[in-house]
Amino acid sequence: MYYFYHWRPILIYEAAHSEDMAPECPSCDRQFDSERGVRVHHAHAHGDPLPNRECAACGTEFYSEYERKYCSDDCREEAVSRAGEDNPNYSGAKQETSCEQCETSFEYYPSEKPGRFCNECVEAGGWRHTVPLTGEDSPRYDGGQIEITCDTCGSRFERYPNAVNDDVNFCSKACQAAWLSKAFTGEGHPNYEGGPTGDYGPGWRRVRRRALERDGRECVLCGATPDEIGRNSDVHHIVPVRAFLDASGTTLADAHTLDNLVTLCPGCHRRADHGRVSAAELRHRVGLG
Repeated sequence: MYYFYHWRPILIYEAAHSEDMAPECPSCDRQFDSERGVRVHHAHAHGDPLPNRECAACGTEFYSEYERKYCSDDCREEAVSRAGEDNPNYSGAKQETSCEQCETSFEYYPSEKPGRFCNECVEAGGWRHTVPLTGEDSPRYDGGQIEITCDTCGSRFERYPNAVNDDVNFCSKACQAAWLSKAFTGEGHPNYEGGPTGDYGPGWRRVRRRALERDGRECVLCGATPDEIGRNSDVHHIVPVRAFLDASGTTLADAHTLDNLVTLCPGCHRRADHGRVSAAELRHRVGLG
C-alpha cells in the first residue's frame, strides 16, 4: 500500500504497534493520528526520514525518494551479473580469424571492426603500406622531364615541362650569365639612350677592384658568389655615369668613387638598372647609409 509524501510514492512505515494503537515515533514514542504524521515528524524533529524500502539483496531497510531495489552500489553489483550475455553491452561471443599479415589465429569481438591483424602485427606496424608518390605514381606526374637545347652553348639537357621558359633556357648559371652579358649590352640594355658613354677613363679599374674587395666579390643583395655566377660580379654605379656627364660641373671621374659603387650579380644588376632597387637600399647594403 502506498501513500504520497512530497509528491513521491513511499511505503508505509510498519510500526511495532498493534492496529488499535495510535502510530508512535520510534525515536521519542510520541503518538500521531497517522503514519504520515509520524514520517513528517521524524524527518523534521529528528532530521532523519524513516525507511520506506527494503534492499532486494541484503534485506536492509533504507529511505529513498525514488524507486530503488538496492540500498547501495555494492549490493547492486553483487546482485546483477555483468558477465557474458548478462552484460548490457553484450553483442555475441568472440570470433576467431587469421591475421592477414602473419596468418596467426586470434580472437576478436564482432562489435569491433572486422578482425584483420593480430595485436602483435598491429603494434609492429607492418600492416601499414606507404603509398608511392614518386615518378608515374605521383598525382602530379605529367610525363617526366623533356630534352631541350641550351640557348648559349647549344648542349642538350633535361628539364621538367613546368620549368621550361617560353623565350630562352640555359643548362647552367654560367650559360645564363654569358647570355645576359651579351644580351644586355649596348642597344640591348634597358637603359640604352642612343650611344655609348665611352671609355670609363683612368682610375676605373682601380676603384672597381676596391669595390669588389670591399664587398667580398659577392652580390650585396642576394649573396651570389663568382663561382655561382661563373665569372666576377658586376660593379654597379648607384648614381649612373650618364648623370655625371650630363650635369654641369661634374666629370666622368666624379662617378668613379667608392661610395657610388656596389657589387651585384647580373640578375640583381638588371633589377637595379630597372629602378627596382632604390639607391638608399644599395648604400645601406654596403654600410654607406
